[in-house]
Amino acid sequence: MKLLQVDTIEEARAKLLSCLGASGGAAEQAPLSQALGRIAAADVPAPGDLPAFRRSTVDGYAVVAADTSGAGETLPVFLRLAGSVAMGEGASLRVHRGECAYVPTGAMIPPGADAVVMVEYCENTGTGTIGVCESLAPGSGLVEPGEDCRAGQGLLSRGCLIRPQEAGALAAAGLTKVPVYPPRTLSLLSTGDELIPPEGEPGPGQIRDINSTALAALAEKNGYRVVLRRIIPDEEALLMEAVRGAVKVSDVVVLSGGSSQGDRDWTGAVFSRLARPGILCHGLALKPGKPTLIAWDEATQTLLMGLPGHPVSAMMVFTLLLSWLSRTLAQAPEPFPIPARISSNLPGSPGKTLCQPVHLRREAGGYLADPVFGKSGMITTLIRADGFILIDKNREGLKKEEEVWVHLF
Repeated sequence: MKLLQVDTIEEARAKLLSCLGASGGAAEQAPLSQALGRIAAADVPAPGDLPAFRRSTVDGYAVVAADTSGAGETLPVFLRLAGSVAMGEGASLRVHRGECAYVPTGAMIPPGADAVVMVEYCENTGTGTIGVCESLAPGSGLVEPGEDCRAGQGLLSRGCLIRPQEAGALAAAGLTKVPVYPPRTLSLLSTGDELIPPEGEPGPGQIRDINSTALAALAEKNGYRVVLRRIIPDEEALLMEAVRGAVKVSDVVVLSGGSSQGDRDWTGAVFSRLARPGILCHGLALKPGKPTLIAWDEATQTLLMGLPGHPVSAMMVFTLLLSWLSRTLAQAPEPFPIPARISSNLPGSPGKTLCQPVHLRREAGGYLADPVFGKSGMITTLIRADGFILIDKNREGLKKEEEVWVHLF
């Protein structure tokens, strides 16, 4: 049997970038309603000040702060009520020394006023005066124009993930279209004579296909758009036909199963025949996930990847390579890992990076990471895990209480 010439994770990532370059591609303008969860393709400055006018942050009375000097519960200051400001309207009055004006939360501050005292600290005497029982400094109870964001200041930075808060800031600035990277199209082919669709009833020796569902969800979560999902029997001709069709509609074609060197493993042969220059990597120094294939077809600019058939292996390799690739091309930051202490001695896998799922427990002073053990064909292993740790291929293992970094799923 021919031995796999394995690459490290870093070497495999470098080969991915050598194929697709270091760019997320041409940007597209997406409606704000469809931009959530996508990556900004350019810096987006604020077109104007936020807020555009001085406005109240409390429900109360706009005052000249100097008029409230020395005011307290036992010694209120009485100010003449000059009027009120309605929500959504401009302030048509001016506040002079010795006066105040009622303003609801969010309303415009009338000229002359430089602070707002909350209604809780005021008493309406019913005679046209307001008793103020709090001493204020200028700027209290209000927000200045541009205090939230100045005109020209960045609302978004290239590579940032558009979360609900970014969407809200864009809406506040009146920006209804956002430059984002278009999702790369991805096809998923699950190979195996034993596989049936999830809705099917397995016969003897058959199992429901896990990978097409799990990997599709993982792909969509990480910025890909899944355009094709199929189950293919272990027949070279059928697999050749399926890959040839997937290449026509996809930027990335992912096969799960058939990437090792068994008698029915056709992925390597198909990639070699269909792609030029062909296979770039056949094997990772990774456990689980060693039988992984990476190929590139220059003519169609398509990346082809063969993943192990076991669900845990397939999902871990996808996370470490294709999820990483999507973030890197979009210049998005890597998610922050969680520091923790390993709860027990854990052997490594010398010569291979060990990817170990763990469950996090909150303890005094931080988190404990409990290794979650299970064979790579058991999908519930990942259900019980919050994330994973990586043990370097040059380490024999970890000792109990040793610090680790947990990469959350």
